[in-house]
Amino acid sequence: MRDDQRWTVHGERPVYESDWVRVSLADISQPSGDRFEHHVVWFPAPAMTVLLDDAEQNVLMAWRHRFAPDIWNWELPGGIVDEGESPEAAAARELIEETGYKPRALEHLITFEPAVGMLRNPHHVFLGRGAEYVGDPTEKNEGKFEWVSLDRVRGLITEGEVKNSGSLVGLLMTLDRLR
Repeated sequence: MRDDQRWTVHGERPVYESDWVRVSLADISQPSGDRFEHHVVWFPAPAMTVLLDDAEQNVLMAWRHRFAPDIWNWELPGGIVDEGESPEAAAARELIEETGYKPRALEHLITFEPAVGMLRNPHHVFLGRGAEYVGDPTEKNEGKFEWVSLDRVRGLITEGEVKNSGSLVGLLMTLDRLR
């Protein structure tokens, strides 16, 4: 990395803060010498799981509505990492809360930033291998979950039916691993 290409942050001031979102303005300088304020948005980190059945032929996904963009799409189970909780523990907890399933094995797949230009929101994606049903889900508003064949998942991605960035990245990585 060349340090002469690094953007410099001289300071940052909050504009709005809540448990769900924080907006601030950062005083930055670009390598060209231009200096200005740039918006920065923070959201709490989510953790999600690509849960494969025991045969590794199907993945558990929800068909659900998202009100902000007003879209329906297929998503992986997941949610916010609580303060003091590890992303892996959050992924396992959210999986049980939303679906009633517990993975037989859980491994970190990837952590990525969905919009690195102005958003701080690391997404933690895990791969769950094998599923054990442990009880009814406690979350009631997370969509309709069903086991979807990996062959169908390829089509859903191609047809634009998977719009959530964490779901898309996790599914594409899993399909690549299982080739």
